[in-house]
Amino acid sequence: MKKPDTTMSVKAKKHLGQHFLTDEGIAKNIADALTENGYNNVLEIGPGMGVLTKYLLQKKLNVTVIELDRESIVYLRSTFPLEHLKLNTSEERFKIIEGDFLKKSLSEIFEKKQVAIIGNFPYNISTQIVFKAIENREFVPEFAGMFQKEVAERIAEKKGSKIYGILSVLTQAFFDVEYLFTVPPKVFNPPPKVDSGVIRFIRKKNYSLPVDEKLFFRVVKTAFNQRRKMLRSSLKSFNLSDSLKEEPIFAKRPEQLSVQQFIELTEKLANNGI
Repeated sequence: MKKPDTTMSVKAKKHLGQHFLTDEGIAKNIADALTENGYNNVLEIGPGMGVLTKYLLQKKLNVTVIELDRESIVYLRSTFPLEHLKLNTSEERFKIIEGDFLKKSLSEIFEKKQVAIIGNFPYNISTQIVFKAIENREFVPEFAGMFQKEVAERIAEKKGSKIYGILSVLTQAFFDVEYLFTVPPKVFNPPPKVDSGVIRFIRKKNYSLPVDEKLFFRVVKTAFNQRRKMLRSSLKSFNLSDSLKEEPIFAKRPEQLSVQQFIELTEKLANNGI
């Protein structure tokens, strides 16, 4: 009997921001970042040649992968199952979607079921992936993955830091965020020029805001767009009244405010007819 050809490999493409992880231990650790609590489905973004995928398939989860690279899709459909014959790669357990995650509807793909998101995310779209997870938080109880270290640290940072910003506040308003570990460039092919960081978000029990969400987003973004200024200056486009400007919170800079204080700030503005 002729042995199946499992020699096919995929070349990383610069325009897709691909850096393939080659360290099995790190791949397993990323997969193990999932708690598997409250969901049966996991979606991996950008699986490449499946180094992380195979560890996901060892869990009691239904695994869906979404990939834009046509060469990777061919590999996952043909070579990957042959390389991992002991894994259940049947269609009931393992689905492959070709396309752009940012253009897909999570609620349609998973029929409004809960789904964890995971991946070694392309640096160039990683923040967009986070914002999409936030928008779809009703369906996303958990999110784990690898980012450029600087971005991972920014998402997980607490108030009072120079790197605490829009991404930190908007993520932490809905998820508890934990920075898990750092990954060096040498474990990728090709190696990126910077370190990577793996983080995990777990959705808060109460993931709705007690204020208008659009106004909250607008307040946070406007405040940090001029982060060196006091809020009475950076938020002047909100036509603050003189009495409002005198309140102590408006003498602070945005990085001094916790998520809860941003919620309170939004409430103050809403109560003043903003």
